[in-house]
Amino acid sequence: MEKPPKILEPSSRSYQSPTRQRQADETRRRIAAAARELLVEHGYNGMTIDAVAGRAEVSAQTVYAVFRSKRGILTELLDEARRGPQFVAAVQQTIEAGDPETRLKSVARITRTVYTSENEVMDLLRGAGVVAPELAALEQERECMRYEGQKHNIAFIIESGRLKAGLDEAMARDIQWTFTSRDIYRMLVKERGWPADQYEAWVGEMLIASLLS
Repeated sequence: MEKPPKILEPSSRSYQSPTRQRQADETRRRIAAAARELLVEHGYNGMTIDAVAGRAEVSAQTVYAVFRSKRGILTELLDEARRGPQFVAAVQQTIEAGDPETRLKSVARITRTVYTSENEVMDLLRGAGVVAPELAALEQERECMRYEGQKHNIAFIIESGRLKAGLDEAMARDIQWTFTSRDIYRMLVKERGWPADQYEAWVGEMLIASLLS
């Protein structure tokens, strides 16, 4: 006797997945918020994984699963500062730029937006007593990523035929990487008191003058 065909129930996975993602995002935000509070209250040494877990009301294993380490939490605190609408809009404007001048001005806007949004977090990390080697390693890692990110914009300029005579791809990347560095932002905006708008305009002008024919 043949068995009746098995009736397959509709899978609920597609309906559960968005819920799980929302829960994961909320857990991530809660852990990051707890870490920030502990940095303010107890400094870097007081921001232990166990303390973060307790403040966020999750297990230490969950914190490790989400961020892997204290350094991963510090990275998150910096990254969340650059997820605002101004950053997204500046990136979109850069992608849509049809000429090198507009593109370089958009790069200046992204630079200003990122450093302005990270100001509070960087001051918090330094003020909270983050050990110098840990913060230096984190900043070095992010600088390597920033340098790598220059290649797309330089490739656009090369393809447009507007790269300044005497420059090659490597030199052009070095120039853009230098003018968009945090050190220049710190010196002009934080130490010399330049308004952010003035800093952004200057960076755009210097990139155009230095990179374009």
